[in-house]
Amino acid sequence: MKRLDSLYFLLLAAGCDGFTDPATRLAADIEAASNRLGGVAGAAYTASHKTPSKAGDCAGPYTVQFDRVGALIIWCKNAAGATVSSHSTTYHARFVDTQRTFVLDKPSGSTLTIDLERRNGRAVIVDVR
Repeated sequence: MKRLDSLYFLLLAAGCDGFTDPATRLAADIEAASNRLGGVAGAAYTASHKTPSKAGDCAGPYTVQFDRVGALIIWCKNAAGATVSSHSTTYHARFVDTQRTFVLDKPSGSTLTIDLERRNGRAVIVDVR
């Protein structure tokens, strides 16, 4: 039985990326960017997130929303513009504040750019494009 438990764990660990979605991967990139942001007030850092972040996942056009209350939502669309999946998280809110809501429509394969700035000791999303 112990051998089967070990095999299960190895398979699970090898496939951890299979348990993420586009919003979670974007939140992880924001966490990494907030760690690169300097600690001095006014420090700035620009993060780039390539979409799709995983082959075959959200490969068409997409809409992304950074909500002022801390939600991150991604709507993946097909070539006709119909939503085929949506993903959300609040994980990034542990590391950054969003002082206003941003909603962007992005074309297929485009890079999302997120500008961060240090304000009052916190990383803040100041622009998304």
